[in-house]
Amino acid sequence: MENPRIVMVTGASGGIGRALAGRLHAAGHTVVAVGRDAQRLADVAAGLRVVADTTQAAQAQQAMRECVQAVGVPTALAHLVGNTLIAPVHRTRPEQWEEVLRVNLGSALAVLSAWTATLREAGQAGAAVLVSSVVARVGAANHEAIAAAKGGVEALVRSAAATYAASGLRVNAVAPGLTDTPMTAGLLKLPAQREAAGRQYPLGGVQNADEVAAAIEWLLSDAASRVTGQVLPVDGGFTSVRPLVK
Repeated sequence: MENPRIVMVTGASGGIGRALAGRLHAAGHTVVAVGRDAQRLADVAAGLRVVADTTQAAQAQQAMRECVQAVGVPTALAHLVGNTLIAPVHRTRPEQWEEVLRVNLGSALAVLSAWTATLREAGQAGAAVLVSSVVARVGAANHEAIAAAKGGVEALVRSAAATYAASGLRVNAVAPGLTDTPMTAGLLKLPAQREAAGRQYPLGGVQNADEVAAAIEWLLSDAASRVTGQVLPVDGGFTSVRPLVK
């Protein structure tokens, strides 16, 4: 982003959240890092740290109020809260499905609602980025619950982009492929696992959190001022390119 802004990053203590906060802070923006655990937030690069569970609408609204009162209106938002579940639908318990839906789609609705209300009240334009997944864009076995939740996020992005375009609010998403973060550490623990994962991607290898953060930073910037209602895959070609098999 060219001009210094106030940027709220929810899920800031996660792998992509930390990377994005670091990029934005280094670029001179005021980063408001939001997460559930004060200890995990303590070393995130930020001008303000807010402890809140943004899967709860009341806490999402309170986090927004704390931000406005302490540093001002966050004209940029990166909502990075999420979890995953790898299990076929017939082995997915109701409480597991409800948790995936709450953390991924429920939190996106809660935070986006609080953010859009705040910016409309302030009469300010802004940009928001949510997070989908490649599994919402192409069928992947044993990902039914998370694919459905992230599919909802993508639908939310398109509808919100239409609703708030006249208010100068842009809403987009990124859809990462497998990314090397603490959440995926178990899937990449062994060299053989990492090698097998990397072979699924036309560009090869497993991407890191900073590569996804760079795409989010661009979508929030003035350089993307004509982009809204879009889902940008950051996946090494996984969802659109058929790799050459040698």
